[in-house]
Order: sequence, then structure tokens, then C-alpha cells
Amino acid sequence: MSGIDKMKNKAEELAGQGKEAAGKATDNRDLEAEGKGDQASGNVKQAGEKVKDIFK
Repeated sequence: MSGIDKMKNKAEELAGQGKEAAGKATDNRDLEAEGKGDQASGNVKQAGEKVKDIFK
């Protein structure tokens, strides 16, 4: 895929890290869990992009 997709996936991962940190700082477990979910989603998408790049 394109570099734009890769950047979006990385941005999603970084946003998740920010949410997780904010959740920890405010003792908000829902926000922390949402951040972890966003990170996982970004990581899975990045892995998919890497697999696609292998088969190019």
C-alpha cells in the first residue's frame, strides 16, 4: 500500500499511546483500555502492510 496508509496506521498507534497515558494519569480505565485497543489496531494494520510489501 501507500506510504500514506502506513503513516495513518502509525498515527493511530501513537494516538493510542497518548490515550493510554492519559487514562493512566487520570485513573480512567476506559480511556486506558481504548488507547491499548487503538495501539493494537494500528499494529495489526502495520503488520498487514508489511505482508503486502513482501508480496509486491
